[in-house]
Amino acid sequence: MSTPAQLADAKEIRVTMVRSLIGIKPKHRGTLRALGLRKIGAHNVLPNRPEIRGMIARVPHLVKVEAVAPEKKTKKEVAE
Repeated sequence: MSTPAQLADAKEIRVTMVRSLIGIKPKHRGTLRALGLRKIGAHNVLPNRPEIRGMIARVPHLVKVEAVAPEKKTKKEVAE
């Protein structure tokens, strides 16, 4: 689990669904669908923007959020 400081600095975040949709409010279901989550264990990498953070704030009990480390490019990729 990432700390709030790591999440604030990250350009992208990984959101993973950890609880079931059974018995939750319809608005929460819609929020999870908008985040691109359909099943338990499903994850999606999203940009760290206020809109996305607001959706996550609505369903914190159903998801796990982690900062995504930027990928380092190899010398070959940089040259191309």
